[in-house]
Amino acid sequence: MKTLFTAAAFAAIAATSAFADPVYGTWQTTKDDNGNYGLIDVAPCGSKICGTLVKSFDSSGKSFKSANQGRKLIWDMVNTGGGSYGKGKAYSPDRDKTYSGKLKLAGNKLTVQGCVLGVCRDGGTWSKVK
Repeated sequence: MKTLFTAAAFAAIAATSAFADPVYGTWQTTKDDNGNYGLIDVAPCGSKICGTLVKSFDSSGKSFKSANQGRKLIWDMVNTGGGSYGKGKAYSPDRDKTYSGKLKLAGNKLTVQGCVLGVCRDGGTWSKVK
């Protein structure tokens, strides 16, 4: 019985990993209007997808403690198929605005876009770090 339980536990863990969404991981943002950029940890949050700022860098590449570290910069995203994600929100720290967010995954690149009141902003293309 113990062996059966252990085998079932390993199978469940393997299945979870095998079906993990390819957008999950750590992404490096493009530089914002101030030349700053960051690392975003994209992970599940409930049944949706969120991205939290985990590390910040200034324009010279030096790490610094941003007031936004630990803040969700994308949230409530859902996989809509074909490498597209939407129906969520995206926050832009340099503009202090929240947008209706869209993501497009292509390999190790993630294109980010946000719109508010019909005006859309290109959030750049993020690169997967891990």
